[in-house]
Amino acid sequence: MSQMTGSGRAKVTLPTDEEILITREFDAPRHLVYKAYTTPELVSRWWPGQRGEMRSCEIDLRPGGKWRYVMGAQGGFEVAFHGEFSEVVENERLVTTEVFEGAPPGTAPALTVATFEESEGRTTLSMLMRVESREVRDMIIATGMEGGVQEGMDILEQIARELA
Repeated sequence: MSQMTGSGRAKVTLPTDEEILITREFDAPRHLVYKAYTTPELVSRWWPGQRGEMRSCEIDLRPGGKWRYVMGAQGGFEVAFHGEFSEVVENERLVTTEVFEGAPPGTAPALTVATFEESEGRTTLSMLMRVESREVRDMIIATGMEGGVQEGMDILEQIARELA
């Protein structure tokens, strides 16, 4: 895996050849972590990590609703992702497709399931991403996504704590 930046408190594991699991505990209650994870102006603060700045963040938080994130990355290029929510259970669970707009044509969307579990005022966020093949999974890992995830999750925790 790539070099670590951020606190390193997010765990990135590979449960199967087609899955990436990211798990991170936050020192904040579930409803605040969920709010920071789903509110466009807050997502714009954490999603780019330290790797750029958000140019656009659209979230229609309902089943069938669409989302799109566009980041201006360091080095002057744009990185964009979009998808559609199939399940939205407030403060508990989100199921969405995810498409990297720079992926080769014909690449199937990833399916991401995010779950929020609270225990004693702390929240565990688990994000399970399923992709079409081991090759796609390994390509995602090779982008350095883990470092960006670590940075973003650290900022997400700061935002959730500020909301308290």
